[in-house]
Amino acid sequence: QVQLVESGGGLAQPGGSLRLSCAASGSFFNIYALGWYRQAPGKQRELVAGITSFSSTNYADSVKGRFTISRDNAKNTVYLQMNRLKPEDTAVYYCNADRVWNRVLSGDSDYWGQGTQVTVSS
Repeated sequence: QVQLVESGGGLAQPGGSLRLSCAASGSFFNIYALGWYRQAPGKQRELVAGITSFSSTNYADSVKGRFTISRDNAKNTVYLQMNRLKPEDTAVYYCNADRVWNRVLSGDSDYWGQGTQVTVSS
């Protein structure tokens, strides 16, 4: 069993930065693939970024070059560094985890956090 807790959301100005963290409880964190999703009001949840157990990464086109996903297995934590934020990045951000990479990418994951709100506004 894995429990995920996100933190680091808040209000940022356009062009600003935020770093989200997702701390995981449970064993064998290092073998899990991890991802960040977001859901804006009235929209479907969408994949933002994913990272495999070997730290290969995948990004949505809308965040490439601006967001960076990383993991620290010693701290059981996955991060999302968000730079050059835009108003359209406003959403609730969720992390997910699964032993199967494709399930992280598809959103059909075993484990999800509760979400953290990110608001980008001047």
